[in-house]
Amino acid sequence: MTNKQVPSAAAPAPRTRLTPATVVAAALRLLDDEGLDTVTTRAVADRLGVRMNTVLWHVKTKRRLLELMADGIAGTITYDGLPEDPAERALELIRRYRRSLLAHRDGAALVTGTYAAEPHTLRFADTVIGALTEHTGSVETSARTCFALIYFTLGLTQEEQAMADADPGRLDEAVTSGHYPALLAARAALAQGTFPDRFEDGIRRILG
Repeated sequence: MTNKQVPSAAAPAPRTRLTPATVVAAALRLLDDEGLDTVTTRAVADRLGVRMNTVLWHVKTKRRLLELMADGIAGTITYDGLPEDPAERALELIRRYRRSLLAHRDGAALVTGTYAAEPHTLRFADTVIGALTEHTGSVETSARTCFALIYFTLGLTQEEQAMADADPGRLDEAVTSGHYPALLAARAALAQGTFPDRFEDGIRRILG
């Protein structure tokens, strides 16, 4: 009589080692799936199948998590193939910045609410200011122009992402039904163009 081997129970799948990078990646997936309002350390822990304290061990606080997420978005900006002309290089960098924000649901709202003094964010700002300084010859002018470009891009992109769930006729109805003479006169001009059109017009006006 031969001995039959009894199949052993399947070993549990090894759990991926948790790091700040894996926590941030899970948080960004949660952002894309459910929006910024749902991003909490507890929700990220639930998504990873761990305790909230485990997530907090790596990111400390929700504010810190959001900062790392914002820097993760900046980390998707590429720097290859930039124009040689410094003004056009600065504009192309801002275009890539906008695309990185649009790549994530509520991306602009997330970044607007943080102060991410982190490597990817600092590299982007450094590269933009470098291009602007080469263009203007003034570090002070370049710094202020960089602020204006980034703040404009964040504000416009945040509105663009919010408009996905908004009634486009609501503003026009409010203007025509109230006493807003300047807005009424500018109504046609304000309605012209898409968000990409407004973005291109705005960044070129800022750069001057």
